[in-house]
Amino acid sequence: MHILVTGAAGYVGSTVVQYLLDQGERVTGVDRLDFGGESLLPFWQKDNFQFKKADLTEDEAMSGLFEGNQYDAIVHLAAIVGDPACAQAPDEARRVNWEASVALLDQAIRHGVHRFVFASTCSNYGKMEEAGGFVDENSPLNPVSLYAELKVEFEKHLQERAESEPSFCGTALRFATVYGVSPRMRFDLTVNEFVKDVSIGKRLGIYGEQFWRPYCHVRDFANAFHTVLTADKSKVYGEVFNIGDTSENYTKLMLWERISEAVPSAEADFVHKDEDPRDYRVNCDKVKQVLGFQITRRVPDGIREIHEVVSSGVIQDPENQRYYNIPYSG
Repeated sequence: MHILVTGAAGYVGSTVVQYLLDQGERVTGVDRLDFGGESLLPFWQKDNFQFKKADLTEDEAMSGLFEGNQYDAIVHLAAIVGDPACAQAPDEARRVNWEASVALLDQAIRHGVHRFVFASTCSNYGKMEEAGGFVDENSPLNPVSLYAELKVEFEKHLQERAESEPSFCGTALRFATVYGVSPRMRFDLTVNEFVKDVSIGKRLGIYGEQFWRPYCHVRDFANAFHTVLTADKSKVYGEVFNIGDTSENYTKLMLWERISEAVPSAEADFVHKDEDPRDYRVNCDKVKQVLGFQITRRVPDGIREIHEVVSSGVIQDPENQRYYNIPYSG
């Protein structure tokens, strides 16, 4: 397949590009390079990879993506990512996460792209109605941030367009909170940040240790995209899948317990919080049952690999701003 990957230079995007190339797919990556493009250098000499620098909020750049190219599928990752980044630049978030996404979808359908896989988020669920329960793809959505609101809005739009275009297959993937080593590393994600801090001798401050989140390794994000792209169309047409594993839901206290096992010198202070607008355990059985998807790494694996790249000096300055999507003050 010839696959267009938007946000190709990002934390998830660069891993997805790597995975798809390893599977023998042809990949065109697009990114406006807000955080640089060094993550793409390992793929530069590959015959099945090409790159286009483009800002999808610009009409000319958007239409130029399709000139002389016929894509079989689009993996849409380009976004202002995360609650803090969207809150910091709400107008830009709406332009990128909503307006540009709608325009990309229109172009995809106009140019006969067969499949469109959208990176959504489990943040769409907000807070569980039943403490101690689980949410699944049929649970009510309760976005509590602009980031999640825009994801929910585009999910609905994608499903509506898929229903009106029988030859077009749109699928939304609600991803768990990501972690793990990537060509474009980030340390502003919970697992990565906690492990980075203890690896450089910082004492953790853990707020709201009792609240739940699902977690999934970035490599398994890439695995999920390829699983959906190669699945029978009838199984993924207009569908939504939670991506992760039902057993990989953790509270921050549970994360701390796994981290302290891997890094015995780690220290932490707990600050109790009674309220958190996001508190959810996610059931991911659907993607396993329908598509046979299986994760390959678990949180303890990610903890070990992040500790290794930081403590060994492979990443020498993990508090450099380049590893953060919003201004970092240490």
